[in-house]
Amino acid sequence: MKTVAIIQARMGSTRLRGKVLKPLAGDTVLGHVVRRVRLAKRLDAICIATTESPGDEPIVTECARLGVGCWRGSEHDVLSRYFDAARAGGADVIVRVTSDCPLFDGALLDEMLAVFHASPGLDYLSNVQARRFPRGLDAEVFTFAALTRAHREATRQHEREHVTPYFYQHPELFSLHSFVGNEDLSAHRWTLDTPEDWQFVEAVYAALGADFTTADVLKLLKARPELAKLNAHVEQKKLAQ
Repeated sequence: MKTVAIIQARMGSTRLRGKVLKPLAGDTVLGHVVRRVRLAKRLDAICIATTESPGDEPIVTECARLGVGCWRGSEHDVLSRYFDAARAGGADVIVRVTSDCPLFDGALLDEMLAVFHASPGLDYLSNVQARRFPRGLDAEVFTFAALTRAHREATRQHEREHVTPYFYQHPELFSLHSFVGNEDLSAHRWTLDTPEDWQFVEAVYAALGADFTTADVLKLLKARPELAKLNAHVEQKKLAQ
């Protein structure tokens, strides 16, 4: 059973344009995301899913530098982009990760994959629906069979744009499960979407270097609570319905 992480990435961003290729601690943001996803030992492959827009050509170049596969597809129908990338890569199980998570935790993903593979019949597992982890450690795991059904049946714009809503909005069709931690850390914002988020991410990397764990970040924020205040006020964009 082949498990593939597909990381969606594009240069366009309404609040922090070009963020995925911003230089960060000797690499790019995307480079750090890929490196941290690679720490998950239960993955067989990683693919970057970007768009066919000429503006995303730099991402294709970056994929070659990073030594990861790259798939180009629709800019707005991201569900079809995922389906085509997964089919081309021969994926049986897909992990959805976004490129705005430079603090991603590969060890956490391994824990999630262990649960998924030990649960026959499970279609979808995520740590985002019943959120107890920091925003920025998001991962969704689902079967290619479930992705195929969503790709075939989903018709609403937000279902096509955000890839997975068709799963969790149709619990009568899919076997769903939430991966939750023992401690509620959902108040933490570790994603990268705004200049304030960038200040936070830069501060974490400046303090810890590139090789750190979730526990290291939590310890840092306990010692320096002012860092969490850099982006605590940022509101997450709501998904269109």
